Amino acid sequence: MPRIDIPRKSIYRLSIYQRCLQRLKANRVDTVSSEALAKAAGVKPTQLRKDLTYFGQFGTRGLGYNVESLSSTIGEVLGHNRLQPVVLVGVGNLGSALLRYGGFRKEGFEVVAAFDIAPKPAGRDVSIPILALGTMESFIKENRVKMAILTVPAASAQEVANGLIKAGVQAILNFSPTVLDVPEDVVVNSVDLAVELDNLSYFIR
Repeated sequence: MPRIDIPRKSIYRLSIYQRCLQRLKANRVDTVSSEALAKAAGVKPTQLRKDLTYFGQFGTRGLGYNVESLSSTIGEVLGHNRLQPVVLVGVGNLGSALLRYGGFRKEGFEVVAAFDIAPKPAGRDVSIPILALGTMESFIKENRVKMAILTVPAASAQEVANGLIKAGVQAILNFSPTVLDVPEDVVVNSVDLAVELDNLSYFIR
């Protein structure tokens, strides 16, 4: 399928729709209405329908969406029809925990290697190789990796990101508590756990 120019917020919601559709498939549900799918995803039905129109017309009035067909199409748009290789940089406490997460492959991603300034065995339950940071750029180029997870300290995040981009990485999931300066054609999604907790604390009474 040709790459479609879709707003980033819509791409984010497509991932949520896909999770909802996967749960429906697991429960052997064949069709779902836009109202039911939107409610499960936490959006308005009009927003759901607008997001889906970016890549085609789906659903039958009065019958809803075919769960298997819609899930397959969204998976193709998101690139889940093949395993996407990913590298992780920074094998501290958070990085080690992410290496132990078993859900990446199920969602279409494969962490093929991790890199650290002081590589060491990650433990018996982790089969992913942990390599020296100095080998990162050559590994990424040789294996044509386009996506990376960054879990290094803030002080070294920009330097490591520069190396990732130089090697050909086009998308970074950034757990380092800093704003990365990257070219316009590189996408960065930052996850600041402290900010997320601050946001949640507002709602505690």
